[in-house]
Amino acid sequence: MGWQDEAKNDIEQWKLVMPKDADNNPIDWDWVRGLDLAGGIGSLASAVTTAEASHPQSAPGDPAALTPQQLHDALKADYATRERLEAIIAQCNTAFMMDFDRLVDSYRLPRALAYANRRLNDEISLLIDEGQARGLWNVTYKRQGKGTAAVLSAPRGAASRANPDQGTLDVDSDAGLDALASVNLDDLKDRTAQILVARAERRKTERRQRHDTENLVARANLSGATAPGSERSRQPAGEADGPKADWRSVYLPGRDIDTVMGIDIETSGTDPARVYIIDVGFEYMNMASPKPANAPASCGYEQSDYEPGDAYGQSRLSFGVPEANARHGNPFILDLTGIDVRERGPRSGLKPFDEWAEAQSGLLQRLVRQPYVAHNAAFEHGFFMLNVAGYAEAYRAGNITIVDTMPMSRQWDSGSKSSAAHPFGDNTLDAYAKRQGALAPSQSERHLGLEDAHIMLVAMKHHLHTLREEGRGPWGPSGQPGVGGKRCGRR
Repeated sequence: MGWQDEAKNDIEQWKLVMPKDADNNPIDWDWVRGLDLAGGIGSLASAVTTAEASHPQSAPGDPAALTPQQLHDALKADYATRERLEAIIAQCNTAFMMDFDRLVDSYRLPRALAYANRRLNDEISLLIDEGQARGLWNVTYKRQGKGTAAVLSAPRGAASRANPDQGTLDVDSDAGLDALASVNLDDLKDRTAQILVARAERRKTERRQRHDTENLVARANLSGATAPGSERSRQPAGEADGPKADWRSVYLPGRDIDTVMGIDIETSGTDPARVYIIDVGFEYMNMASPKPANAPASCGYEQSDYEPGDAYGQSRLSFGVPEANARHGNPFILDLTGIDVRERGPRSGLKPFDEWAEAQSGLLQRLVRQPYVAHNAAFEHGFFMLNVAGYAEAYRAGNITIVDTMPMSRQWDSGSKSSAAHPFGDNTLDAYAKRQGALAPSQSERHLGLEDAHIMLVAMKHHLHTLREEGRGPWGPSGQPGVGGKRCGRR
């Protein structure tokens, strides 16, 4: 039995703390229990088994063996499974962190669900690729609200009985398409964007309702609202209606911060429940004390003009992707990072990070030793929660401290000025590193883990030195003692 199946033993615990998913629908935990999380939860395998008799030359699990209708049905079923599963995954973090009675002691079930969902997402991509290759549909990937959706449309040369843009296609064999195929596109819709927008609106409404309730309670509690010395009586007039606090402030460093581990990850997308970690780079730097005399030797940077300086313990880790992900490819990530996932499949010898327990364990051991620093740290944190065995448990127990350089740029860097393109200032790692002298104006952020972790730490150390001299940031009126950063259980 694999760890994914063992994770289903935790379902009874999760039932106690999470009766509904992120879309407020009751969770059918028996359905979850019946999923083959290790072997695959997509419909392709069963559909191909049915079709293989007429396509004996097809490889196992190859969507080329499917008829157009089978291809349609498999994609429709996979979309439905993904929507249902992702709504559960999306609620797990809140349920786990709000489980103050510690009824759930492990986060391995959400990790197992995400493991299965990534491979389901790969299958969806292959099904879409196959349909497009046969001329059953055209596909465009569009940014819609908070998500990106695959939009299928009728190909040129196909007449639609139902809708000229999206509907049932009568495919003309003279157009080079599947002969006499009929595919209904009306029920093949990627609803990711609509789901995320609706979910965000619902949470916004819930927050507003909680806020209104708290205000009513405060008004009813006359002693708490008006008594001399109460919190509300000490609040300056108009402060409650002033600018909202930046939620990222909890990630700011304190004035006693010293040894940190800077880390940056490269991934095949942005959703940790759908995509893979393909590159991890980290190194260490002391923000106050000297570099250790016995600092371990470092691996080199890709850029020859990057100098280690005060950094030490540099490491670069490369990871693979499953065969289906490699077959689909990822031109955007190739252009951004130079990493071609088509060369990261099983034949490359590189293991996917979510299948490599030793790599996860080694990374976790480093993350708990000292604060770790990332730029837009919520991104790394989200991927670690759903990929690194033991990370969620260590984080909830208060054994992990996270520092983020993005709020340092946003709140403490006077060079970060608002503009039409950047209403809150340009706080990208590239811009922050250039303003702090960690990256030459002629250079650009490399989008590789180790290189980006390095310029981030160099920028952070330079910025802290300036802030200390000027009595700002951690040394200003609102600065905090200690190492700072976000850590559970600390107030």
